[in-house]
Amino acid sequence: MKDQSLTSEQPKTIAFQGFAGAYSDLACREAFPEYSTLPCSTFADTFSAVEKKNATWAMIPIENSVAGRVADIHQMLPGSGLHFVAEHFQRIHHQLLGIKNAKIEDIKTVYSHVHAISQCHKVIRELGLKAIVHADTAGAAAEISTKGDKSAGAIASLLAAKTYGLEILRSNIEDEDHNTTRFILLAREPLDPGINSGPVVTSFVFRVRNVPAALHKALGGFATNGINMTKLESYMVGGTFTATQFFAEVEAHPNSPGLKNALEELTFFSREVRIMGVFPAHPFRKILSEKN
Repeated sequence: MKDQSLTSEQPKTIAFQGFAGAYSDLACREAFPEYSTLPCSTFADTFSAVEKKNATWAMIPIENSVAGRVADIHQMLPGSGLHFVAEHFQRIHHQLLGIKNAKIEDIKTVYSHVHAISQCHKVIRELGLKAIVHADTAGAAAEISTKGDKSAGAIASLLAAKTYGLEILRSNIEDEDHNTTRFILLAREPLDPGINSGPVVTSFVFRVRNVPAALHKALGGFATNGINMTKLESYMVGGTFTATQFFAEVEAHPNSPGLKNALEELTFFSREVRIMGVFPAHPFRKILSEKN
């Protein structure tokens, strides 16, 4: 991931949601090893850290290749006031952790985030473990570290093991070898990589008008203009069953003739269209396209 322009007043810090040693922490360190990381209790606190200039960016997970999209995050992003400026794909390797001198046969209960538990069912069944949901993978590691109970384990990252002084009882226990989480980097100001800078992704949200076939008509312009839409997700807004917002991503720059025409057509059939960000496509996308 390329570094973005900074002023001398900005801290070289990336905020993330979770405890130190979380997978978001690991993603920050791998994408920007020269930056420090700032743990935040909630996603709202993570956004606030950037808004208040306590951090340059926020690293936010939005979807996983096994567990799907991160719950509630799509509803929160449009209201964050921040802009998408980059993406990062992080391969997720889960570790079964225990306290010092614990052995794998000692573990009876394992703590972790619900997504991590769902991604490690095979090992949990094999070992006959009782899985208990924790708010955070690294938080689970921190908790068993302080408990000092050999029968309690955690599913978390290698970084969490190092952070909390835990033993790795079994490595890479995820069920699927493609287990990857996609992160979005958020900043106070938008970034325009330029129309000729190479492959770019444009993320946007929209709400269609309440008329028959509105969504079909709104999306028709992307097909007729040859724009590849890589994501389209809907979610309820305002607590009603009739108001739906859509989150979409396309592989094109908004100033390219094709996407410009498609967005104009989308605007005609929509009540609201908002660009969330334009950013360079991560090289991992090319790997995925070659596999498919």
